[in-house]
Amino acid sequence: MTSFKRFLRQPLLVLLSVFCIQQVSAQELLDRVIAIVNSDIIMESELHQRTSLVSQQIAARGMQSPPADTLRQQVLDRLILENIQIQIAEEQGLRVSDRQLNETLEGIAAQNNMTLEQFRQALIAEGEDYAQAREQIRREILLNQVQQSNVNRRIQVSDQEVRNYLSSELGQQQEQAEFLLSNILVALPSQASPAMIQDAERKALEILSQLQDGADFANTAVAQSNAPNALNGGDLGWRRQNELPGAIAAEVAGMQPGSITTPIRTPSGFNIMLVRDVRGGSATLIEQSQVRHILVSPNEIRSPEQTRVLAVDLYNRLQDGQPFEELARRYSDDTGSGSLGGDLGWAQDGQMVPEFEQVMKDTPVGRISRPFESRFGWHILEVLDRRTQDVGSEMRESQARNSIRQRKYTEELDNWLREIRSQAFIDLKG
Repeated sequence: MTSFKRFLRQPLLVLLSVFCIQQVSAQELLDRVIAIVNSDIIMESELHQRTSLVSQQIAARGMQSPPADTLRQQVLDRLILENIQIQIAEEQGLRVSDRQLNETLEGIAAQNNMTLEQFRQALIAEGEDYAQAREQIRREILLNQVQQSNVNRRIQVSDQEVRNYLSSELGQQQEQAEFLLSNILVALPSQASPAMIQDAERKALEILSQLQDGADFANTAVAQSNAPNALNGGDLGWRRQNELPGAIAAEVAGMQPGSITTPIRTPSGFNIMLVRDVRGGSATLIEQSQVRHILVSPNEIRSPEQTRVLAVDLYNRLQDGQPFEELARRYSDDTGSGSLGGDLGWAQDGQMVPEFEQVMKDTPVGRISRPFESRFGWHILEVLDRRTQDVGSEMRESQARNSIRQRKYTEELDNWLREIRSQAFIDLKG
């Protein structure tokens, strides 16, 4: 039940050039069929529009366009391949709902600090056809869906590949924790005498005592640190564990954000480290909720309003004591969880759509939420339990699997596109 969160983080003018179909010149010749692709056709006007659009994109990037004939052929090849993919999507029943399209458009608008209505008005002000822009974006989403659907099923990532990745140098680097650090240094000369070492250690312990009594670390660093970054409040930024001197790396390992070390002796002197934040590493603690839900969705025989009324009725029946699992099995349109009495297992951030996650967080353990709407329909959820779980190992394996899959996806997408092109009936009309 992951939400479709993808693409479109570009300036408005670039977005307009990418997604808006330009008007055909009034002087253009009469339209004609330029290619037959299986059971569909590509018109001369469509080729002209796309060629003009691509030419504008190239110019906007400050690049030189290829010769007109070469550009036209490249664009035609792209149109043919897109046409084949759209036909495959139709055969497989893939579609982009208005809700999904609107969410994507809202995302474009938000990236440009606009509401959807402001974005629509901006398109119109640029002389563009908003309806055509919507349909072009719908087409882009559909192309992504058909590629994901058909290419991902061709990719397998074995457990051995994951283990090999994690044991590689790249995998080891990704596994290491990173620390956001500040430091205070009480410096020592290279040939320090025992008395000088004792004095420096005594001063470092005095500074530590001040910090433990509530002194601000950054102000103390400015006033008392001998390090080159003293005037920056001792800020060292993010450092991987293997980028730190051995003594410091050993000391900060496993420390929580906000922790301050005791003075650490290094060749440069005595260091006091503040761990401001930690990311990555072997331990990743997250909050999980054990949850179950009932989903009712609009369909051909049930209108959106009727769906809402049904959700309210189910909520009232739950309040009257009817078993949650019984109603989930009977009424839930989420067939996977419905057959399990609505059970979704342990859920965490990033697994559900935002509306679901927010209600899940706000609902106390043992309570049933009021009906709420997402793009899938109307939900009622119950939070059964909560826990804090270390998912570091699982996350590293998942990241490794995703990295391998992404590399294979790029290769397999090229293979799939060549295959569907070779299997299609294509008749070019010149």
